[in-house]
Amino acid sequence: MTDSMPHGTGSTTQAGIPAVSDRNSLTTGPDGAIVLHDHHLVETLQHFNRMNVPERRPHAKGSGAFGTFEVTEDVSKWTKADFLQPGKKTDMLARFSTVAGELGSPDTWRDVRGFALKFYTEEGNFDLVGNNTPIFFVRDPMKFPHFIRSQKRLPDSGLRDGTMQWDFWTQNPESAHQVTYLMGPRGLPKTWRNMNGYGSHTFMWVNEAGEKFWVKWHFISNQGVEFLSNEEAEALAGSDAEAHRRDLFDAIERGEHPSWDLYVQVIPYEEGKTYRFNPFDVTKTISKKDYPRHKVGTMTLNRNPKNFFAEIEQAGFSPANVVPGIGMSPDRMLLGRNFAYADAQRYRIGTNFQQLPVNRPKNEVHTYNFEGNMWYHDSGDRRTYVPNSFGDSWSDETGPVDNGWEDDGALVRESQALRADDGDFVQAGILVREVFSDAERDGFVETVAGALDGVQEPVLSNAFQYWKNVDATIGERIEKAVKDAAQDNSVPGMGVDEDK
Repeated sequence: MTDSMPHGTGSTTQAGIPAVSDRNSLTTGPDGAIVLHDHHLVETLQHFNRMNVPERRPHAKGSGAFGTFEVTEDVSKWTKADFLQPGKKTDMLARFSTVAGELGSPDTWRDVRGFALKFYTEEGNFDLVGNNTPIFFVRDPMKFPHFIRSQKRLPDSGLRDGTMQWDFWTQNPESAHQVTYLMGPRGLPKTWRNMNGYGSHTFMWVNEAGEKFWVKWHFISNQGVEFLSNEEAEALAGSDAEAHRRDLFDAIERGEHPSWDLYVQVIPYEEGKTYRFNPFDVTKTISKKDYPRHKVGTMTLNRNPKNFFAEIEQAGFSPANVVPGIGMSPDRMLLGRNFAYADAQRYRIGTNFQQLPVNRPKNEVHTYNFEGNMWYHDSGDRRTYVPNSFGDSWSDETGPVDNGWEDDGALVRESQALRADDGDFVQAGILVREVFSDAERDGFVETVAGALDGVQEPVLSNAFQYWKNVDATIGERIEKAVKDAAQDNSVPGMGVDEDK
C-alpha cells in the first residue's frame, strides 16, 4: 500500500537530512560523554520509545493478507450494493486473529478466531468484522468488557485463570452455544486457511426497489475445514507459536492462494419479526433448513503484506462501515460494536487512522470532520461548516432511510424476549446431540473436563449444571470425568507428592 524509498544512498533523519552515522554516537573523544545535540541519536531513541501502538484489547494476535472478491452469481434482487453486483471484482484485506491472547501468545490456543474483512469498494470501504463461528458469547454489549476481562488475567498474579472464565460463562447462560463450539473441534482450527468465516450478526440488505431483507454472511473455505487435536495444538504452541501466521504467509508465497466462497442466508423482512429464533440475537444461528444458503462469489487471498506494521497492525476495521445497499439490524451487539470498534482504532492508531494507506478508501473522501492528530490529507481552504454559500456540497436527505427498521416502545433495561423455540441452551444441545459425531462428543467431554481442572467451587458445580442444562447426558459425563481425574490425582503414587 506504500511506496518504498530508494536504497544505496545512505540514511537520513526523519526530516530527510543526511545522517552521518547509524553505528556511532557523537562523543567528546573516543572515551568521552555522549553529547545531547547528537540529533540523530536523540531522534532514534525517541522514536524507538514510541514504536509500539497499543495492542488491540481483544484480537491482539493475528495477521492477514490482501486479495480480491469476485461476484459470480446474481444477488441484485436482494441488494443494490455496487460491489455485490454480477461480475464485480473488488480489492480487499483479510485479518485473522485469536480473541483472548496478547501479541505474544501462541496461534494455537483454544479460542475463537477473528475473521475481519475490508472491501475497498467504489462507494467507500465496507468492513465485515466476524469470527470463525456463526455466533458469539453474549448478546448485549454491556457484557462485552466483562467477558473479555474474564478471559484475560487475574489482577494479583497476572495469570490466566479457569475459575474466572467459567464463572463468567456459567453466570451468563446465553454463552452456552458459543462455549460448546469453542470446546468442540471448531475451537482448534488446523490453519486459518482451513476454517470458515461468518459475519456473525444479522445485517440488512436493500435492493433498488427499496425492498428489505435480513442477511447472514457465511464464508466457506475451499481448502476444507480441518482441526487440530488438543495434543497437536499444545505441541505447536511450544514449537512454533506463529504456526498460523507462518502457514498463511508461506502458502501465498508458494502461489497456493486460499479462497472462500461467500454464501448468504436471506430472511424476508417481515419474517424476521416472527421467526422461531430471534435473528437479532448473536448467540443463535438461523437454520439452513428454514433459510438455505445462496452463493454470492469468491474471496481469494493472493498478496502478502510488504510491511506488517503498516498494512496489518495499522489496519482498522469497524462494522460501522457499511455501503449503500447494506445496513445494520436491531442486533444489540452489532449496534454496540458500531460505536466501539471505530472508537478503539482512534485510540489505538489515531484520530485520522482512516487516512492511513491501508485504511484509506479508493474513492474520494469529502467529509466535514476536520483536523485532529496526524491530519495528512487536509481539505485546503474548504468551508468547515454547512450549509454554506460558497459552493461546497453537503448531504441533506430527509425522510425515512432505506436501510432502517421500525422501533417503538418504552425505554427499558431488559434482555431480549425469547421466541417460540428459543432458549439459551437449546441450540447448544442441538449442536452436541445432532451435529457432533460420537468421536467428537468423546473429545468434547475430554476437552471440557480438562478445561475445568483447577476450577474452584462454587464455580465448578455451576459448570456441571451449565452442561447438564445443555444436555443431561453430556453434563453427567463431564462431571464424572472431572471427579474421576480428581480421585486419580488423590491416590498415592498417582501424581500427588505424598510428603505434602
